Amino acid sequence: MAGAAAAVTRRAVTLLLSSRFRTPASRVSSLIPIVGASNRRFLCASSVSARTAEPAEAASQLGETVKEFRKRFRIDEVKGGPDQGLDWVGKGLTVRGWVRTCRVQSSVTFIEVNDGSCLSNMQCVMTSDAEGYDQIESGAVTTGASILIEGTVVPSQGAKQKIELKVTRLVVIGRSDPTTYPIQKKRATREFLRSIAHLRPRTNTFSAVTRVRNALAYATHKFFQENGFVWVSSPIITASDCEGAGEQFYVTTLIQNDTEDNNFNVSKIPTTKDGKIDWSQDFFGKPAFLTVSGQLNGETYACALSDIYTFGPTFRAENSNTSRHLAEFWMIEPELAFADLNDDMACATAYLQYVVKYVLENCKEDMEFFNTWIEKGIINRLNDVVEKSFVQLSYTDAIDLLVKSKKKFEFPVKWGLDLQSEHERYITEQVFGGSPVIIRDYPKEIKAFYMRQNDDEKTVAAMDLLVPRVGELIGGSQREERLDYLEARLEELNLNKESYWWYLDLRRFGSVPHAGFGLGFERLVQFATGIENIRDAIPFPRTPGSADF
Repeated sequence: MAGAAAAVTRRAVTLLLSSRFRTPASRVSSLIPIVGASNRRFLCASSVSARTAEPAEAASQLGETVKEFRKRFRIDEVKGGPDQGLDWVGKGLTVRGWVRTCRVQSSVTFIEVNDGSCLSNMQCVMTSDAEGYDQIESGAVTTGASILIEGTVVPSQGAKQKIELKVTRLVVIGRSDPTTYPIQKKRATREFLRSIAHLRPRTNTFSAVTRVRNALAYATHKFFQENGFVWVSSPIITASDCEGAGEQFYVTTLIQNDTEDNNFNVSKIPTTKDGKIDWSQDFFGKPAFLTVSGQLNGETYACALSDIYTFGPTFRAENSNTSRHLAEFWMIEPELAFADLNDDMACATAYLQYVVKYVLENCKEDMEFFNTWIEKGIINRLNDVVEKSFVQLSYTDAIDLLVKSKKKFEFPVKWGLDLQSEHERYITEQVFGGSPVIIRDYPKEIKAFYMRQNDDEKTVAAMDLLVPRVGELIGGSQREERLDYLEARLEELNLNKESYWWYLDLRRFGSVPHAGFGLGFERLVQFATGIENIRDAIPFPRTPGSADF
């Protein structure tokens, strides 16, 4: 009986979905959907009921076990090795992907297939005796169509690749109308490709950008995890304005669309006796916004776990239609407890060098593409970041340097004014020959309330890390850990201290020196790929007047 019960247990049911993930049999029996008298479904952790069979027995009657998950071999794994795939010769291979080109000749057909894993296509050679050749004859294998191809890897007769796939079987999965498919062999403008953002990942440029973006994200987590940081999920909805700029998106349920054309009668918005919006009737009972930063929340966890980082979406309601700004973007924000500005600069430097080196070593084909087609010399520029020592100088010295340059800038150069992109790029590209530069100790009037005031009472312990072509890539500071200084700064800027009561509590209960920085992830993608417009560094850009897809 025990052996029979064990055999039944091994046949325990899971949800029979298209997922390829494997669920351990030991957990399967606890996920059996139970139908009771009320026809509601439950997930039961023990038996079905007193009147029904044991869970394993019920499982054997309801379904089958999910198959074991197995990683699929992709084109980059086949062609990306040192032998460029020659070690695969003679082996069977199944390729699933999208047709880039299909050339039908008298005795043979050449199909270029790409599965998104790399820039390289798999050249598939098909003759009329292969299964599925009727799909070639019917014209179903066109650019953009999705197909499955099985065959044997053989040495290539052409010079462009070392190997090709001799096709034994072809299956068209999804057809593509060649007369309306918007991506053709001719080069398309970036502006046009933004209008078809759902299809642009199939182009060489945007597939490469996406892979490098993925590598940068992976390297980000890898760097911080290896250095003892804890990842913290900061909230997207907040009642605080981190920067004090007021450029935030409201989150409200006071506007409810009750018509098909999305029109709303503003008279239905509840107001107080003096005619102001009655926020007490809103979902959160007070004004709420999409966050501009996870920093303040991150500080709370740094003051308990020592070193943390956040990595999530942030939002700015700036009406700025430039190549450097987005309304929705991702931020990386580490926070270091028991640290000062020098520690902050060291962390920022080590992080940037780590992720750039990771991309250079792990995205070689994509980086060669960028070096050839997007920005010539980008690999050398990134190598400089990895190999060169970073320079630091004070804001005051940077202003003196710019004034003495006698260069005519579009924006004025004066102590007390913020540095513009043209100033930042001049410093890193011209003065320091392409080496990253850190500017520190900015005037407190142009920086946020939370930055620690220096002893001169004119500047704060802030820093910006500048890189060639982009300008400011990282901005950080030592945080003001002294309660009286922080309260005075909030009053000076006319910010409501009650809104920051919890932030001030960190200074009341075990305050410690701490520091951190923020990095706009899309600017890092720009820097690593050479892509000029930030709208091409994110899958679906959100900008003023544009929230498509």
